[in-house]
Amino acid sequence: MEKSEILNIVKKAKNSFLKTMNLNNDSKNLALEKIAQKIEEKRKEILFENQKDLSLALKLVEEEKLTKSNYERLKLDDNKLNTLIKGLNELKTLPDPVNQTIWQKELDDNLILKKVSAPIGLIGVIFEARPDCFIQISSLIIKSGNCAILKGGVECQNTNTIFSKIVNDALGEIKTFPQNVINLLYSREDIKEILLLDKYIDLIIPRGGNNLVKFIKENTKIPVLGHSDGICHIFVDKENDFENVKNIIIDSKTQYPSACNSVETVLADKNYPYINNLKNELTKAGIKIIENPDSFSKEYGDKILAFKIVENIDCAIEHINTYSSHHTDSILSDNQENIEKFMNLVDSACVFSNCSTRFSDGFRFGFGAEVGISTNKTHARGPVGLEGLTIYKYKLQGSNNIVAPYATGEKEFKHKFI
Repeated sequence: MEKSEILNIVKKAKNSFLKTMNLNNDSKNLALEKIAQKIEEKRKEILFENQKDLSLALKLVEEEKLTKSNYERLKLDDNKLNTLIKGLNELKTLPDPVNQTIWQKELDDNLILKKVSAPIGLIGVIFEARPDCFIQISSLIIKSGNCAILKGGVECQNTNTIFSKIVNDALGEIKTFPQNVINLLYSREDIKEILLLDKYIDLIIPRGGNNLVKFIKENTKIPVLGHSDGICHIFVDKENDFENVKNIIIDSKTQYPSACNSVETVLADKNYPYINNLKNELTKAGIKIIENPDSFSKEYGDKILAFKIVENIDCAIEHINTYSSHHTDSILSDNQENIEKFMNLVDSACVFSNCSTRFSDGFRFGFGAEVGISTNKTHARGPVGLEGLTIYKYKLQGSNNIVAPYATGEKEFKHKFI
């Protein structure tokens, strides 16, 4: 796409934000409802287009230009479409995240300050492989009053195209919605162009591998929100039930091995009495165990686990804080003191006890969906749902107030929360 064409798309989307930021909740919910209806109506067409992508992707796998895990992420079926529809319907039930008063404070008589939630603006989201991301991201953008430039992976171009048509057809049926709210770009060259448009784009969210995230951070002035690798850990404490440990680790690894919240390393306390039994059961479940990996900072995206025996919980915490990507880490223990210690000292966006790492997900957290999972330390962390796509503004309601009397000491501020 030509530079001028991309700039035109971005400018139009930015102008649309001036209207979407003030849309009422009924209009946004109607949009979600219509998108869900159209996905239901277009099931066969969606799966047909997805099959085209899969056929092309299979050749890339054979040529070793696409990993098997990324190929698996491309697949859509009726269950995944049902999940998308369910997510849209659940998102409708959530309160409007925009124009909500976070707090209000009485600075003085008839001088009230409010901190109010507001949409961020024009958001660029770059995602690879998973075409269902298009609907999840678009629905969150719509509900949060933002606008978006979406760049999907070339390997799912056909599926993204039909999803884009579904979303824009649905929005086109609602008079209150402006055009150009959701925009789809295709080529890798387009990424380079939008990264230069910091005058218009307010936030970039990359959903992809480490190389993609690194490239984006090094080539833009736009704030970047997201994570690269999903190097998740489970620590098996010396006190816990064997069956529960086995089941949780197997679920964390095999339920969806290529997901970023799949466990990659298991750490076991040296005094855990069932280490050999555990390794045997994991092997039976089809998991390959590597006890001395070349690197503990590797995301396998497959039924492969790094396994390490540690001296105690302190060593486990130190290992995680050293090698984790700060995504999701879990402790399996019956010792409440150790659970609290682990959850307080592990420096990750999501820290769990006695449950699968696969719960780290916007849909499972009740956010309706997620635009991604952030390991950032500012603005948003963990699964980024509606709240993570809003910022805030301060609204001060006065009554012909001036600063001079406060500067001279004639008046004093109350600064009282109300």
